[in-house]
Amino acid sequence: MIQSIDGLQFKRMVLHGSAALALQKQQINDLNVFPVPDGDTGTNMSLTIGTAASELKKGDVKPLGQAASITAGALLRGARGNSGVILSLLFRGMSKTLKGRDDAGAALLAAAMQEGVASAYGAVMKPAEGTVLTVSRLAAKRAVEAAGENNDVEYMLSEAIRVGYEVLAQTTDMNPVLKKAGVVDAGGKGYLVILEGMLAALRGEPMPEVTEEAQSRQARADFNVFSSEEITFAFDTVFIVRKDDPEVNLTPLRDYLNSIGDSLVIGEDDEAFKVHVHTNIPGSALTEAQKFGTLELAKIENMRTQAEDVAAGKRAQSVDDLEEVEEELEREEEAPAAAQKKRYGFLSVCAGEGLAAVFRDLGVDGVISGGQTMNPSTESILLEIERVPAETVFVLPNNKNIIMAAQQCVGLASRNVVVVPTETIPQGVTAMMSVDPEMEAQELLETMTGAIRNVSTAQITYAARNSDFDGFAINEGDYLSLLDGKLFGTNQDIRVMLEKLAEKAAEKGAEFVTLFYGEDVNEEQAREAAALFGRKCPSAELSVLPGGQPVYYYIVSIE
Repeated sequence: MIQSIDGLQFKRMVLHGSAALALQKQQINDLNVFPVPDGDTGTNMSLTIGTAASELKKGDVKPLGQAASITAGALLRGARGNSGVILSLLFRGMSKTLKGRDDAGAALLAAAMQEGVASAYGAVMKPAEGTVLTVSRLAAKRAVEAAGENNDVEYMLSEAIRVGYEVLAQTTDMNPVLKKAGVVDAGGKGYLVILEGMLAALRGEPMPEVTEEAQSRQARADFNVFSSEEITFAFDTVFIVRKDDPEVNLTPLRDYLNSIGDSLVIGEDDEAFKVHVHTNIPGSALTEAQKFGTLELAKIENMRTQAEDVAAGKRAQSVDDLEEVEEELEREEEAPAAAQKKRYGFLSVCAGEGLAAVFRDLGVDGVISGGQTMNPSTESILLEIERVPAETVFVLPNNKNIIMAAQQCVGLASRNVVVVPTETIPQGVTAMMSVDPEMEAQELLETMTGAIRNVSTAQITYAARNSDFDGFAINEGDYLSLLDGKLFGTNQDIRVMLEKLAEKAAEKGAEFVTLFYGEDVNEEQAREAAALFGRKCPSAELSVLPGGQPVYYYIVSIE
């Protein structure tokens, strides 16, 4: 019988829970369809509790209250996404109950779990049933009952987990979105995995070994029954604000954010508050929040493009760890500012040495490595902007998922920043080819933006798993072709895909066709593909360039 735990035991429990979740995060990602099918709940929750584990590893903590406080504080600042913020609130409530305690028995720990649930529900403006809130609430209710039956921490926690899984199985029928996909709630599953890890530590079981490979895997969701048009509010917005007043009343902010979005969660401690909201105007949310303190960090992701990428069999977008962002900011402060020498500078995002060389040849001053599945953070873009020796820097994101991150640099950099809304590599190339350095900045932006409207982009990649999307039956290993961001076709033979795209280019009356071939395509294969386009578009000017890009076998520019 385990009648009580202290801070050292709590630390081991959190570390064990973090490791358990890291091992299962991909399974949880594959359940993630609510509130949007962006396939990142497991990753977000794992990174969130991982920040607490990292903080706890820095030293020994004997009082339970201290360990709980360290955990809650780290979770608040490291929270990712809706699920991560709610997880931080569950532990924040526990910390309040355990404050000042050296140790605690089953009854107090169960009460702490209930306080965590109350904190989470209090912060969510529109709680939905069939989510982690439901699972945690009924698990905590059973924990209190079990503690009354037997003052044994192990028994209490095991009973909470048992009932939690019973409730988790019912979430499919509680939530119409989950029912549509035939899955249980991802956040609820993640929470129970953490509790299971904590129980395993309590029982003295060995810590799970989390390999580098397991930690680095990214999400690949498999729910193609959803359309990005079903997402009402596009931008998943998370930010931290340091309070001007520890007693500040956040009710006006809560009311405002609720009026411009949904999925609102606000977590706070005495020093700062963290906001998660889905909205179409993330800039307005950040501006309003600054009335209550100083903005420290922000993360904005486009959930519509995430859903489109997931449906196409690609990896869901991920973001850099907030601790890593803070380190990046510190490095930026220490780095000397680049000398401002010329009027205009250009910065491009792309993946692959061949593509980088193309942009450098076109006159860009700097290249940021990134693209699909590896989106650079706002801070990394900002750092590169500061290195461009120009008064005004034009940034070409070349990916829909990167445009918002680039736009956050406007007003943060020490120079003027203009974001050209390029969504693909071919658009970026065409935009650079239209540059006239004699133009005023606004005129140049309009010229570059106008030029990209004449470009169609085709891409050929692969299917990560079996699925059914947009009328196409997709099998794992199939080649997928996309045209201007929409699924164009699928086949086991890449030549069939190339021929259909070539026919489409001919229909469009293509005058210029450029093939950038990826790292998995050799020069001979690329020449054969180009010859195919040449036969279908005999009057088009044809170019073949080694892009060296990952993910895509071919990126084709059609003008």
